[in-house]
Amino acid sequence: MGEQKALTLTLDAGEAGGATPDFSKGSIFFVGTATVILRYAGFTILTDPNFLHAGDHVHLGYGLTAERLTNPALEIEQLPPLDFVVLSHYHGDHFDRIAEERLRKDVPIVTTDHAASELKDKGFTAPVALDTWDSVTAGKRGARVRVTSMPGRHGPPVVEKFLPPVMGSMLEFESEGGRGALRLYITGDTLVFDDLHEIPKRYPDIDLGLYHLGGTTIMGILLTMDAEQGVEAVKIVNPHKVIPIHYNDYEVFKSPLEDFKRAAAEAGLAERMVYLSHGETYDFEVPASRWQ
Repeated sequence: MGEQKALTLTLDAGEAGGATPDFSKGSIFFVGTATVILRYAGFTILTDPNFLHAGDHVHLGYGLTAERLTNPALEIEQLPPLDFVVLSHYHGDHFDRIAEERLRKDVPIVTTDHAASELKDKGFTAPVALDTWDSVTAGKRGARVRVTSMPGRHGPPVVEKFLPPVMGSMLEFESEGGRGALRLYITGDTLVFDDLHEIPKRYPDIDLGLYHLGGTTIMGILLTMDAEQGVEAVKIVNPHKVIPIHYNDYEVFKSPLEDFKRAAAEAGLAERMVYLSHGETYDFEVPASRWQ
């Protein structure tokens, strides 16, 4: 592995102004699939935009398609103004044709090198490509957020080369004085593998984790974490709170949320879990001692 990059993302001047950021509280709105809207410290961040409707199909490559079974909690036209997007990988159930057509072409999108190249081909002008452990920092008045690419493996080694590269993400929010306010981990579409053990070594205190589950299975091959792997990944990375996402939206998702709920309870992890349905919001608070 080469030297890690530490990039800087310049936000639009109009968006960078405004009121003093509030570090005391934030929210996560669950749109569906792996799509959430994160609001914290004056930032509004969208993940993995998927706005297709029930009955629509996505192409997964090699002639494979998957039908969506749910509707998003809102339409793409209802999105608030975004500072940037975090995209785990370039697959149709994470960046769909609606996002391709209707997202602002100049919105910054933090993602993999493969996805950044695909996005440029689609006319997007501000993708930010990260390799594992690379980071990019964005600032608004009195606040910063650093996004670092985390290890991810979208399938076992025998099939991984046929799938788009995937990344998890660590979002670290800091006050103007450099005090760490919030640390949020997003798994991306990964399975449990050895490299995940490096995450808690580098980031031993993670406030919140968004876990892509669902047990995506194609031709009998598991491509995203099922209930058992999800519980194992929680134990490995060890966030204080966990929100399962990406669990019921497509026919290829074979591990329902109820299986994860049961497995988490049996593992003694029930108190860490925050379960959201589409359209629900998790409001969280951050103690003043963290950021003042």
